[in-house]
Amino acid sequence: MTAPFSIEEVSFSDLPGWRQDDPGKLFPAMATILSHLRNAKPYRTGALGVTAAELVSLLESAEKNPIDSSEQARRFFETNCVPFRISSAPGKSGFVTAFYEPELEVSSEPDDIWRYPIYRRPPELVDIDDANRPVGFDTSYAFGREDENGICYFPDRREIDEGYLEGRGLEIAWARSKVDVFFVHVQGAARLVFRDGAVKRITYAAKAGHAFSPIGRLLIDRGELDPKTVSMQAIRKWLADHPDKVDGVLWHNRSYIFFREADVAGQDMGPIAAAKVPLVAGRALAVDRLIHTFGLPFFIHSPSLTHLDDGKPFARLMLALDTGSAIVGPARGDIFTGSGFEAGELAGTVRNEADFYILIPQMAAQRYR
Repeated sequence: MTAPFSIEEVSFSDLPGWRQDDPGKLFPAMATILSHLRNAKPYRTGALGVTAAELVSLLESAEKNPIDSSEQARRFFETNCVPFRISSAPGKSGFVTAFYEPELEVSSEPDDIWRYPIYRRPPELVDIDDANRPVGFDTSYAFGREDENGICYFPDRREIDEGYLEGRGLEIAWARSKVDVFFVHVQGAARLVFRDGAVKRITYAAKAGHAFSPIGRLLIDRGELDPKTVSMQAIRKWLADHPDKVDGVLWHNRSYIFFREADVAGQDMGPIAAAKVPLVAGRALAVDRLIHTFGLPFFIHSPSLTHLDDGKPFARLMLALDTGSAIVGPARGDIFTGSGFEAGELAGTVRNEADFYILIPQMAAQRYR
């Protein structure tokens, strides 16, 4: 079921920090999106109703109007888009977290140290939709297991950890830490650094189908962590301090992610995510794809989020380029902070209220007035 949303037209002068932002940084990514849409199937239209064709019109205008200053970039969006504040209810703030691409040391062969596999998609895992969903099968499941008896639920995290896929040649690599692998699952991508120095990039391929259940919430509910200070770093520390409880906590999140190997070309570029184009550090946003169409620009303002911009309130134009199981609602976003350890340190503490403004192309804006 799609979350309800409220949308209200505003002016660019209503966007806090708009005049200080430099949206020119989005134009190379917009050109990449346009190239993708010209050569592949269009993005699915979200419930808000802005289509890929309307996005292409905006992107083609950007292609025809090269810019060389932040002022020209702002003027482009002011001319070609109309800003709307979007929320779940009038006056209600949205919420942002952040994600990054971990860099993980791995081995191409397992041993007593390198014991925890990163798996490719198993061949028996199938996509589920209304055409093949068995009677009584949970409607929230987008994947299942197909065998000679039909489609059933795929094993969950615990069953896979306990050996369901072992010995089938599906391993991409082995890591030293089960917790590290878990957080690669949460992020949905990683750079793998092998013992010989080779680097391989992996990205999301599929999931086992079970719902994502945040372990941070579990630890808060148990009184183990303070909701005011919970972060990825705090969760990792708790797991490190309680090794005997790691399995039980991780298995609370039954969701399990499978990966595919991706091109490493462009080390300075982010991973290719759901929109099929590279993520841009600090400018890519994961959104609820049931509501929003990939590629659309969002202006995000969060007065309390200051550590990403040297103490200044976060106020940036971003592009919707990814999605995630935990990203649900019209004003819920996940900011991509980049790759590696420092990006993880930035991402791990982002849990802030924010206002979401979607910039709708002029040709579509009339529908929302």
